[in-house]
Amino acid sequence: MPSITDNHKQSHLEPKQPFKWQFLLPKYWGIWLLLAIILPLIYLPLAWQFWLGRKIGIAIYHLAKTRQNDTLVNLRLAFPEKPEAERELMAKQVFVNQGIGIFETLCAWLRPNVFTRTVSISGLQHLISAQQQGRAVLLLGAHYTMLDLGGLLLTQFTPLDCVYRPQNNALLEWLVYNCRRKLFEHQISHRNMRALVNSIKANHVIWYSPDQDFGLKHGVMAPFFGVPAATITAPRRLAKLGDKAHPPVVVALHAYRQTADNLPRGKRPHYHLTITPALDNYPSDDEVFDAKRVNELLEGLIRIDPTQWMWFHRRFKHNESGRTDYYD
Repeated sequence: MPSITDNHKQSHLEPKQPFKWQFLLPKYWGIWLLLAIILPLIYLPLAWQFWLGRKIGIAIYHLAKTRQNDTLVNLRLAFPEKPEAERELMAKQVFVNQGIGIFETLCAWLRPNVFTRTVSISGLQHLISAQQQGRAVLLLGAHYTMLDLGGLLLTQFTPLDCVYRPQNNALLEWLVYNCRRKLFEHQISHRNMRALVNSIKANHVIWYSPDQDFGLKHGVMAPFFGVPAATITAPRRLAKLGDKAHPPVVVALHAYRQTADNLPRGKRPHYHLTITPALDNYPSDDEVFDAKRVNELLEGLIRIDPTQWMWFHRRFKHNESGRTDYYD
């Protein structure tokens, strides 16, 4: 059985970002200490990692009060029909999944072969069809708790570029970039429009996640889980780039863990990827309508297991007049 690295579709390896002596300064010692504690743990069996991830997630839920509040507010807005007790259980599970996601991400970077024979996929034909037509693919994703593992698993089927927001912390940016370079063909900063256009013109598959609130400077208000939300309009602009006769195909990617978080010892988790059919007649002449379509598409996928989406982000912090008071 070929391993994850045997099947990995990558033809381009970006150069490493160089180490800087400033990373040894005291302000970074906390990060180095945390890495020294957690990195050895990724060599434990996956069942043990999942157990530790659950404990870490619950601890963070109780300690990170602001994140806990943001999660509960988001779930209250998105699922008003659910009892408060059920939303609290959902919120705790979000943190449990994120705790497990820490180990899933680190293993995706450093021990990818532990995920051999753990993935299935549906809708791959939509991706293959676009590639056979010589068209770029804009793959709309979302911030799931197994974020980078989803990227690794998809590269079992296609080379992949990703658009990302650089870390504010210089050491974390160095670490994340250098770990991801073995997953993705190109890592494109969301500010680097030239590189993004070049990837589209080269007919690459580009992973782009438009599910966070960046305000209305480059966005519009559109419903997300029934709540007006600032929604970036970049996907519709990107869909107009490249070859006019063969514009990019816009699909969505969903990645989630199908197995329970209490993984039995000796058992492998299982992950499923879903690629949706291409959006028809996209973009239209109405940017609000287009934003609504994208939000509805992502919402439908997130509802498969809402607790595997990062509800601790302030998804509803902006409205037409500025900032909301939801999180006060």
